[in-house]
Amino acid sequence: MTNQLRFGIMTLQSEPWEKMVALWQSIEVLNFDSVWVADHFVNYMAPNDPWFEAWTLLSGLATVTKRIRIGTLVTANPLRNPAILARQALTVDHISGGRLELGLGAGASGAVDPVYHMTGIDDWAPPERVHRFKEAVEIIDQTLQNPVTSFEGRYYNMKEAAMAPAPIQTPRPPITIGALGPSMLKVTAKYADTWNSYGGEWGIPPEQLLKDTKKRNQLLDKYCKEIGRDPQTLRRSFLYFSPHSETVFDSEENFVNFIQQYRDIGITEFIFYYPVWYGKDQLHKFDFIGREVIPKYRKE
Repeated sequence: MTNQLRFGIMTLQSEPWEKMVALWQSIEVLNFDSVWVADHFVNYMAPNDPWFEAWTLLSGLATVTKRIRIGTLVTANPLRNPAILARQALTVDHISGGRLELGLGAGASGAVDPVYHMTGIDDWAPPERVHRFKEAVEIIDQTLQNPVTSFEGRYYNMKEAAMAPAPIQTPRPPITIGALGPSMLKVTAKYADTWNSYGGEWGIPPEQLLKDTKKRNQLLDKYCKEIGRDPQTLRRSFLYFSPHSETVFDSEENFVNFIQQYRDIGITEFIFYYPVWYGKDQLHKFDFIGREVIPKYRKE
């Protein structure tokens, strides 16, 4: 049900393996529904800091968790061939016992992410980036649902790509697409099970961020209707990261007010960064929200 509230945590893979295991297991003990990793070649805000590759790490973390759903928020399309990515997703879906949430995105530009000059991967112009992403999503969607798939596009081609065994989840692991602009929202309307909006435009006041998200949500409704899709079949998700995000966990009142604001505009999944930069007092408040506040929403 897309109207049932879900809560997730975004973690950054900058800690040693043992600490990542302990962190994910501690999150699973709380009442969160999902836990995610980012997909960058390095931490673009601190490129020389320790950092683990997303899908390799995700497969390991799948083995040390049992209940919580796991995923990438979001996988950067320029880093992988889509058929290879589909095979990776299939594998992690099995390793996790059917708990994978497949997050997909077009990838950050070279102005943000140093992966392009570090690795020699082409930094596509925005129109090409979106067109490639559209083809990639179609490939991933088809290969995860069919034993054999062929595809001929402008940017990607494959012949009789075999996929066995089938994913545990049917018809395939659910796809989350991160999208902000009209072109990406159209792709989201066609292929996604969940739309994720990133609430991290630095310097934008909270009230403006709420308005922008509402506008995007309404645009997504429009695109769904244009292709004959019921907008209610597409879950709306929000990843919150801004200078104001830490205040959400300051009190139960702050948390409930924040959730209600975005719930009123159609958001039903809320994903927060794990507060690694907070002090012990903030971590205590975070723990309280997970143990005491979120369960109240399960009773609705």
